[in-house]
Amino acid sequence: MIQKPADTEQPIEKTLAERWSGRAFDINVPVSDDQLIALTEAARWAPSCFGDAPWRYLICNKFTNEPAWQKALDALAPGNQEWAQNAPILILAASVDTFSQNDKPNSWSGYDTGAASISLCLQATAMGLMSHQMGGFDADKMRQSFAIPKNIQMWAMMAIGHPAPLDSLNEEQMERELKERSRRPLEQQFFHGEWPSQG
Repeated sequence: MIQKPADTEQPIEKTLAERWSGRAFDINVPVSDDQLIALTEAARWAPSCFGDAPWRYLICNKFTNEPAWQKALDALAPGNQEWAQNAPILILAASVDTFSQNDKPNSWSGYDTGAASISLCLQATAMGLMSHQMGGFDADKMRQSFAIPKNIQMWAMMAIGHPAPLDSLNEEQMERELKERSRRPLEQQFFHGEWPSQG
């Protein structure tokens, strides 16, 4: 896997800097059961409102249940299918939309699920795995294919696997893979003591 550490103004934790959304997955190497458990434990211990942990993850493993994995792949946008077809693990990140304690609407379920998802992705990076989160998927198709209840909100799909050499990608994918990482300057998104007049 190529290294694309974040270019930060101050040093940050190595795992945070090294996490990035690659596309070159090794089609031949499975993610082990122990690795999957570590990923799910990382998500399980994320913070959440009232400790309610509203997240729910549907894990589709090509090596243990190819029909389920294929249904998940079929729900991805065509552009994502092109490279995600090599990832052995596809995961749907979803959440229950009400609190378990009182059935009232949980307005923070998406926020909490995002926290759990980045925990999972950081754990993947720490173990030498690659993760790529995607908004490009058909939620209706996932709901129908897996009989997902209506009270479940679907947020993203994730591809997880071992990195592969870049020559597994086509020319367009390679160009995106090698593109320099960038973010907005800190001052455009982080404000100290007052909200900016322009923003």
